[in-house]
Amino acid sequence: MQYTQFQVDAFAERVFAGNPAAVVPMPDWPNDALLQAIAHENQLSETAFFVPEGDDYGLRWFTPTHEVDLCGHATLATAHVLFTHLGCTSQRLRFRTRSGVLHVQREQERLWMDFPAQPATPAVAPVALLQAIGQEPHAVLAASDWMVVLDNAAAVDALSPDLSLLQQLDLRGVIVTAPGEAPVDFVSRFFAPRYGIAEDPVTGSAHCTLGPYWRERLGKDKLLGEQRSQRGGRVQCRVGDTRVQLGGTAVTFLEGTIYVPDP
Repeated sequence: MQYTQFQVDAFAERVFAGNPAAVVPMPDWPNDALLQAIAHENQLSETAFFVPEGDDYGLRWFTPTHEVDLCGHATLATAHVLFTHLGCTSQRLRFRTRSGVLHVQREQERLWMDFPAQPATPAVAPVALLQAIGQEPHAVLAASDWMVVLDNAAAVDALSPDLSLLQQLDLRGVIVTAPGEAPVDFVSRFFAPRYGIAEDPVTGSAHCTLGPYWRERLGKDKLLGEQRSQRGGRVQCRVGDTRVQLGGTAVTFLEGTIYVPDP
């Protein structure tokens, strides 16, 4: 069996920035073991697979070790592939996913993803989380991920967490965030060693939690977040009561063919 595979740098305006994702179009779904094996072989934070479903697309995301419920940068990468390489002329895409129907709208050069908001609530921090961070947090909250709020961007930049301790935590990953400096409203980093990702370069889905938090704290519906990983990237956020729109651009790094065993 052969499949075309694209590798796209999402939330980036040039290659070697943002978050790389693999995107694999498929005519129909193979078994899950094959999807996970391809993602493990790629060793990227996410590999996205999609199949046509009428006028929509079924979309699934896999880390090297797990299928996940929601992924922003690989959704952005998938929409980029459809618009740029596969001749999609619509201005709006519909993806059927484990998180419901997600829309991606093309607005000039920018793509806007419509995702469910995942607001966090204050929580008692596990001892392993505090030990791993090694700093006194301003606040600790929880949603799909733990979220640790620090006092300033310098503290986020200086962070070198103990990944073996983070791996013991019960949620998907750990968001660390702090106020930014204009024009950036907030900064963040994201760690998910339980899912085979030490540090994710730019995490769209984390902004479904970051957006509502900073909207309430700053009193703004439109926000600019900057993820301060080594590659780095910026995510524009339009935050509503139940949905978050995430905007960004993407750049293709490669297109090739993968070869897998016949079923």
